[in-house]
Amino acid sequence: MAEAILIAVTKIASIVTDEAVKGIIAKLSEKVTNLKELPLKIEQIRKQLTIMSNVIAKIGTVYLTDEVVRSWIGEVRNVAYHVEDVMDKYSYHVLQLKEEGFLKKFFVKGTHYAKVFCEITDEVVRVEKEIQLVIQMKDQWLQPSQLVANPLTEMERQRSKDNFPGLVKDEDLVGIEENRALLTDWLYSEELDNTVITVSGMGGLGKSTLVSNVYEREKINFSAHAWIVVSQVYTLDALLRKLLWKIGYTEQPLSAGIDKMDVHDLKKEIQQRLGNRKYLIVLDDVWEQEVYFQMHDAFQNLQGSRIIITTRKDHVAGISSPTRHLELLPLGNPDAFDLFCRRAFYNRKGHICPKDLEAIAISIVDRCHGLPLAIITIGSLLSSRQGLDFWKNMYNQLRSELSNNDHVRAILNLSYHDLSGDLRNCFLYCSLFPEDHPMSRDSLVRLWVAEGFVLGKDKNTPEMVAEGNLMELIHRNMLEVVENDELGRVTTCKMHDIVRELAISVAKEERFASANDYGTMIQMGKDVRRLSSCGWKDNTALKLNLPHLRTVVALGVISPSPSMLSSILAQSNYLTVLELEDSEVTEVPTSIGSLFNLRYIGLRRTRVKSLPDSIENLSHLHTLDIKQTKIEKLPRGLFKIKKLRHLLADRYADEKQTEFRYFIGVQAPKELSSLEELQTLETVESSNDLAEQLRKLMQLRSVWIDNISAADCGNLFATLSTMPLLSSLLLSARDENEALCFQALQPTSTDLHRLIIRGQWAKGTLNCPIFLSHGKNLKYLALSWCHLGEDPLGMLAPHMPNLTYLKLNNIRSANTLVLAKDSFPNLKTLALKLMPDVKVININSGALPCIEGLFIVSLPKLDKVPQGIESLHSLKKLWLLALHKDFRSKWLNNRMHQNMQHVPEVRV
Repeated sequence: MAEAILIAVTKIASIVTDEAVKGIIAKLSEKVTNLKELPLKIEQIRKQLTIMSNVIAKIGTVYLTDEVVRSWIGEVRNVAYHVEDVMDKYSYHVLQLKEEGFLKKFFVKGTHYAKVFCEITDEVVRVEKEIQLVIQMKDQWLQPSQLVANPLTEMERQRSKDNFPGLVKDEDLVGIEENRALLTDWLYSEELDNTVITVSGMGGLGKSTLVSNVYEREKINFSAHAWIVVSQVYTLDALLRKLLWKIGYTEQPLSAGIDKMDVHDLKKEIQQRLGNRKYLIVLDDVWEQEVYFQMHDAFQNLQGSRIIITTRKDHVAGISSPTRHLELLPLGNPDAFDLFCRRAFYNRKGHICPKDLEAIAISIVDRCHGLPLAIITIGSLLSSRQGLDFWKNMYNQLRSELSNNDHVRAILNLSYHDLSGDLRNCFLYCSLFPEDHPMSRDSLVRLWVAEGFVLGKDKNTPEMVAEGNLMELIHRNMLEVVENDELGRVTTCKMHDIVRELAISVAKEERFASANDYGTMIQMGKDVRRLSSCGWKDNTALKLNLPHLRTVVALGVISPSPSMLSSILAQSNYLTVLELEDSEVTEVPTSIGSLFNLRYIGLRRTRVKSLPDSIENLSHLHTLDIKQTKIEKLPRGLFKIKKLRHLLADRYADEKQTEFRYFIGVQAPKELSSLEELQTLETVESSNDLAEQLRKLMQLRSVWIDNISAADCGNLFATLSTMPLLSSLLLSARDENEALCFQALQPTSTDLHRLIIRGQWAKGTLNCPIFLSHGKNLKYLALSWCHLGEDPLGMLAPHMPNLTYLKLNNIRSANTLVLAKDSFPNLKTLALKLMPDVKVININSGALPCIEGLFIVSLPKLDKVPQGIESLHSLKKLWLLALHKDFRSKWLNNRMHQNMQHVPEVRV
């Protein structure tokens, strides 16, 4: 519950450590009464909030039921939110004055700035009074015993954790046969180096249930066995004592000697008790690797002995060999429905679902998304009520029913409360996105940075830290991976519905965010700070008065009224994020320029045609995303936004993507070179002075350039080559006939792994350094609209051994393509599209050993089945579409469907 405090403290820290800010305040204090004491007051507020945060952390809030304590924590949260508002206002005006010329302007507009800083000083005084009141409340209403961790908390945690395996009867176990057989085989494997087995997955998937089933069946074959629940809160000596009892400590009385042993003595005693006995030990619910490493020297490394670890965290699962790690996944639909019926119709013969309930039962199971904990809980609730109307009502309130269910919440809460404050903020933020929405890594990272959830650490940018947070949530199984990129990095992820409902519930309780419909949001009053309106309709009431609103996420809202957006912008002075992706919004009000705190504007795939010139006033703006809008020109004053880090701007000229320039970049803003913090620049049109403008932008990681002429190549590519951090590059010619020369493209950045080239190549291009020297660094290569006249696969393979993605589109080439032995050893995706000359494709033995997706589309002369295609044993997707009219008959005559049965998806 200290997440709000963390944000406030972080913002204070970034201000009080800024030497330039200190200098400005020192000069301003000569003109403004009491301003001299302001930095000291702010630092004192930071210390007070930090102590309060530590007190709350000490109390422990996983199972906090004391309403008095909860109310006090709520008051602390209110103070933290007030501090955040004041700090944003303070930092904005101080940083305005920090800009060149503003200090002089102060003496010209002294009255205005004197008033502004007097108001800030008055607000700080009010915050000080609020803090004192909160301290008085604590002293008056809270006893010292209420401000320490509840000793029953761990007992309650143990109870809720230990009960779940007991909820599932042996005859109720479904969908575990394969995993049970796998674990059993691992128990009796003769391999000496695989003593440890790990089972991982999100809370509620049934890790403990599966392992306990195997344990109870097989423990008889081990002369020593023990099941130890570890949990988040443990002491090493307590775990060792529990283990010693369970493997047969028999001295009388039981506690006389064992309680006097230290860790060293306990380990010695365990070693003696185990002796030469073959043992099976389960360490259930392990949250940190240290648990095992602190205990493992107590175990004799006896052949045939096994240790099984269950965990929610991937790094703990890494203790075992990859060949002894089982990652549990949600149940498939048949097993999920079977499990539900076993619980809902336990008293019916065969657990058969009645026909009149079948449709609604299927819908209910679908909403549980394969989570056994949810399926069992709902099935049990419905087992005593078999009426269709009751089941329909339960379906409508299913998510809230699950998130409020004590047992379900207890299981999932453990994962949430194990997060650090910054991770909790990042996790709760994901609840703002719609159900099953694939969340982009890049978008999440930019949003978290804009919100101030993360700061740079050492040499890592805030974006790098935020990406680390995303991976941590995934490793903890709080988020699910949807798709990875060519580097193996997550590109999109999603949140399990039940986990999302928990996040929504906690976010509402914490006053962190509201992801509800309009009516529910209005009931929360003016204190809403983050708002998801993804479910709003166009008849939504227009008048909004949300003075503390910081975030609006409105993805795909249908025809939002301009007056609704204007109302938000007019009333919400602290707005930080405006995300309207895929909405039908057509214009952005001029008043947006007055939002001093705005750091993120997302208008991707909206119908907006222009941006107001007032955008130039948004001096804190980090991200401007106007990709695939109707915007043709950027505001003239965009160069004034010195903190801009991500500029994403292009528009579709041809949404069917048949034309060469189906997407068109925008003209580079005037004085682009002044945006020295820019990391992303997608997409700008090339121009005579673009190379000169780019020379100062050495923070760029991703650069997309459109409309390049042959005359631009030398200077432009030479400049791009000097960028030390460049990792992604798109280069597109001005038309399909313009031949680009890549001789000057000699990247110094070894991080450049993604290259997209659209257009004709000058003669000898494949002998240029970008292919011969840098080719080994490339992971992703997409080439289109070039006329090679040769076999591009044979030409590229020797120089690009590390490619994982290769796409050739609309290319003239030789009529025979050959994939030689050992070519593209790491390639996972190969796409060949619109290659009108190709008649034959040969895949030699040993080529493409890792290929997972092979897409051969619109090769009208390809009339023969690619030779050697059946040898691609790693293939998961195969598309052979729009080929020669005789291709399909030859495929069938060669009985290729039988030969390709190992491929899950085949389209011909």
